[in-house]
Amino acid sequence: MATTFATSLLRPARNAPVEERIEGNWHVYPLEGALELDYVDQAGNPSRRWVLARELKVGPGKMLLGGIDILSDDGYRGFRVDRIQRLEDAETGLVVEHNILDWLMKQAERQNKERRKKLQQA
Repeated sequence: MATTFATSLLRPARNAPVEERIEGNWHVYPLEGALELDYVDQAGNPSRRWVLARELKVGPGKMLLGGIDILSDDGYRGFRVDRIQRLEDAETGLVVEHNILDWLMKQAERQNKERRKKLQQA
């Protein structure tokens, strides 16, 4: 795997949520990972973001990827999934350019299964 800026950010998530929850009309799934995003903001400006993912929020007509934007002074941010044009998983090097929403949901589900399995083994 090639070393990228995002790979240097891999570290355990100490402040990430650990269980699914409901917040009003939103279903929130824990999600961990270091991701590089090609993102287009509301004004149509493209940018590259490095995000330590913490959660995936699914709500009425929207899905948000929540995490810490490494280069932003704002810290925690929500990114509309429909505005992510490309995603790279820093851990695996996998690049996702299509069906990003599906990939994020599958990651959250896979991580949830792994957490449950560890709890059962403990």
